[in-house]
Amino acid sequence: MAIERLNLTAEDSVLAVVAHPDDMEYGASAAVAAWSEAGIAVDYLLITRGEHGIAGMDADEAKRVRTGEQRRACDIVGARDLIFLDLPDQLDGTLTYSLTLREAIAAVIRERKPSVILTQAWDVVVPWGLNQADHRVAGIAALDAARDAGNEFVFPDAGERHQARMLLVTGHAEPDVAVAVEQHHVDKGAASLDAHEAYFKALPDHPSGTELVGGMAEQGAEVLDDGARHAILFKAYQL
Repeated sequence: MAIERLNLTAEDSVLAVVAHPDDMEYGASAAVAAWSEAGIAVDYLLITRGEHGIAGMDADEAKRVRTGEQRRACDIVGARDLIFLDLPDQLDGTLTYSLTLREAIAAVIRERKPSVILTQAWDVVVPWGLNQADHRVAGIAALDAARDAGNEFVFPDAGERHQARMLLVTGHAEPDVAVAVEQHHVDKGAASLDAHEAYFKALPDHPSGTELVGGMAEQGAEVLDDGARHAILFKAYQL
């Protein structure tokens, strides 16, 4: 399948909906750095604070630490706002697809009114192996909430309807668009991943941001094959 360049403009805004702190930093944040530099507002909506993501660390402490690490990661790439749902029944490691979750995401979409919604792949099998359960729930809930937000008859108490025009999926097995980025955007994306210091301290064999994000950006440019030196790949759906 041919890969096309995706060119957003300053008229666009992006809402990224993911499960955990660090989910945006696996490549997508390099695109966020480029968008932010171009005047495109990008907000992050995280369903959890990663409270169960660091083995041996108390859940409340992990929540505090990972929230701070995510804020630093957002600052590095210029994300505008960081929002957490903090639903009491939606915790890291045990996310559950529900109407409550869909409504909460749809309410943020209606409030922020993005033209583009970005989320993570919901397939069971993804390019790097078996997809994590929370990622699958977050992706499919974001997809459904993107449509819910545009239907005035669904969740009428969650704000005035708003229909985004596009859904972007990071980590998809069949990407069809690419965001061309410069080296300094890749560097920021890598630094945003490395900002999750406590999380990766518990994973000593995890690649560095430069290795992981840099490698993804180089591979993306090879797939795009239009002269760009670095690119971040997504699957795009028109809503």
